[in-house]
Amino acid sequence: MVREELRETETGRLRAENAALRARIEVLEKALAERSDGRTPEPDGAALRSALDGAPSQGGLDGAPSRGGLDGAAPTSALDGAASQGGLDGGTLWAADGAALRSGAPAAPEWLPTAVPALIHWRPDGTVTRWSDGAERIFEWRADEAVGRRLADLVASEPVSPGAARAFNFPRMESRFATATSEATTKDGRAVLCQWTYAVLHDDRGDVREIASIVDETSDPRRRDRTVHGRYQLLLQLVDNARSSIFIKDIAGRYVFANRAHAQAMQRHVIELIGRDEAELNPLASEITEPLVAREREVIAGGQVMQFEEVLSVGDSQLYFFTVKFPIHDERGEPIGMGGIVTEITSLRRAEADRSALQEKIIASQQAALRELSTPLIPLADKVVAMPLVGTIDSARAALIMETLLAGITSQSAHTAILDITGVRAVDTLVADALTRTARAAQLLGTRVVLTGVRPEVAQTLVTLGVDLSGITTLSTLQSGIAHALRHAPGGSSRVRDPARGP
Repeated sequence: MVREELRETETGRLRAENAALRARIEVLEKALAERSDGRTPEPDGAALRSALDGAPSQGGLDGAPSRGGLDGAAPTSALDGAASQGGLDGGTLWAADGAALRSGAPAAPEWLPTAVPALIHWRPDGTVTRWSDGAERIFEWRADEAVGRRLADLVASEPVSPGAARAFNFPRMESRFATATSEATTKDGRAVLCQWTYAVLHDDRGDVREIASIVDETSDPRRRDRTVHGRYQLLLQLVDNARSSIFIKDIAGRYVFANRAHAQAMQRHVIELIGRDEAELNPLASEITEPLVAREREVIAGGQVMQFEEVLSVGDSQLYFFTVKFPIHDERGEPIGMGGIVTEITSLRRAEADRSALQEKIIASQQAALRELSTPLIPLADKVVAMPLVGTIDSARAALIMETLLAGITSQSAHTAILDITGVRAVDTLVADALTRTARAAQLLGTRVVLTGVRPEVAQTLVTLGVDLSGITTLSTLQSGIAHALRHAPGGSSRVRDPARGP
């Protein structure tokens, strides 16, 4: 009920503001029509000034917007800035919904926070290499007039001294800035106070290549405050729409900034975090907050960026986070606080775990297939099996050979087992021992063992190693082994079995 009443009140207020705005626009249009018809409006353009001066200030230029404006919606009105920033002289006049009533210059008005700022680049000798439209708005020199000339000749100022340029010795990828304030002059000699937010860019040898600066005119405190507030609102909208938690703490560990995602993760309004530390916010979770605070102190004391993963148990599940914490320094490089960016990666880690489990299943299936290929047992005839061996035999494979052969002998009730070692690369003590142990185990099951593929060099190795082959028939080829098994089958010759047709 209260929410509906608030909504109705808000709707009524907006309707009243819109009605007042339409009335002022009508006055403005009437004054313009009278001027274009050659008629003299109110003395000194009083009606026109009345329309401009009476525009509502919400969302305009008078500070923080109460409805719309810099908080992400369309500005309620900017008519109070039109006259001074182009206005009726060919600039851009903006209405309540943010649309241009008429457009002259293509560039956005400088009072918009999204307007490109004044940018000036110059070499160490002072020669200007870049001069943006924003710089032209402040100093009135066009880019084609400014580029190639010395900055001091254009603005009567050298805002960054050679010593300050040399002292700015930060790596380019850090995007660090320094500031300087100086008085300058415009093209027509008007004095302006400017703040120069600059970076010094170096070449591959480390020498100063050029100074790049964002220039803000600070003569008008109201304009300066609008600029600062507008840029703050832009950054706030940027980080508030990030999915990661973003926050800044002072050197004592108290929050000075947090974005919407971080506040939501802590189930609080942002304003409830400001000025408090972790112990105040989570007084009953010291086992979590104490290691966190200790790590943050380490970040500030060490002055280095830390990146790590964290796991938080919530009920029966676990949440995974990738955390970046970094020290925040002042212009002298002294630590004044710490920033953090925390991104939840639970879905990524779960996907990786699922993929790892699938990979393990695939590897297990591949290993099973390789075991079958490395120790194939082939039924050749009734109660005759053969196992051709290829490649290198290690201890694991030797155990698998014995296991497979004994299982096959039992299932086939085989009276003869042929071990063919034609494809074995080398016969050493390990191989000889594996073969003799396999043969002895088969004999215990009442099966004769025939060893085929014994080349002359293999026979010599077996003799040199002193391998006991008693009870094992050795033949040179698999074909001769098969013929031997069939001739010595109990009850005479056995019918050769076609492996493709099965038993």
